[in-house]
Amino acid sequence: MLDSSSNLRLFLDSPQQDTWQRLLPCGIFYGVTTNPKLLAQLGIPSTVPNLARLAHAAFDLGAQEIHLQVWGAETMSMLAVGRDLAAIDPRVSVKVPITHAGILCARQLIEEGAKVTLTAVHSAVQLLPVIALGAAYAAPYMGRMSDAGLDGLDEVLAMQEMITRLASPTRLLVASIRQLPHLTTLARQGVDTFTLLPHLVEELLDNPLTDKAAAEFERKARGE
Repeated sequence: MLDSSSNLRLFLDSPQQDTWQRLLPCGIFYGVTTNPKLLAQLGIPSTVPNLARLAHAAFDLGAQEIHLQVWGAETMSMLAVGRDLAAIDPRVSVKVPITHAGILCARQLIEEGAKVTLTAVHSAVQLLPVIALGAAYAAPYMGRMSDAGLDGLDEVLAMQEMITRLASPTRLLVASIRQLPHLTTLARQGVDTFTLLPHLVEELLDNPLTDKAAAEFERKARGE
């Protein structure tokens, strides 16, 4: 389990339980995130019972939080799902897309005491309604912003400056990270919460120079 005194929160962006079993015991992850697209890729229908099973499996492996996303084309359908997801466990943060219908849903969930993550944030200005609502998290899609012709890194840094200057308790949960060096750049500017796809985690934990040094230490320990 991650040291609770640390401001840093790393999340594993995957619903794959075999990946959780391999990586969550490392103790570096605060929790896991997922969404209907990732679930569909594994053939897992987006249903409340399925997500409840995933949540409890994550908690059994030491996750302190899991982010589960609502579905529904209208506010009331989103709200019904969001209430069910929030009822699974207090450690669930309900992900709601930052659309007009989603904002109405998020407002009601927050008023009812649920933890909410407004997701699919694609510009710095979209952070203003997140802060105004008092949502726990805002999830900017950094890589997708860059795909659309924006400077995703610059947009996220602008969001962090807004949070700092407005003294907002909202956390940026930076998603759609494509390059590990961006983690360093963001962390140096005070961004402290990230969700990482498994392949990026493997890159983070794999350094050829470290492997070489460790192998040398092992040879010396054996007297070679």
